[in-house]
Amino acid sequence: MRGLLYIIAVILIIGWALGVFVYSAGSLIHVLLVIAIIALLLGVIRRA
Repeated sequence: MRGLLYIIAVILIIGWALGVFVYSAGSLIHVLLVIAIIALLLGVIRRA
């Protein structure tokens, strides 16, 4: 489950980066970043 969580987080971060630098999707891009950060934090908390 942890591996999947990190893969999803990386995909969301890449999507956010592409959205910020390539497209103008507004707040949706920032929502992706927040979800990715939450997923990474959950992975770190569950591992501890």
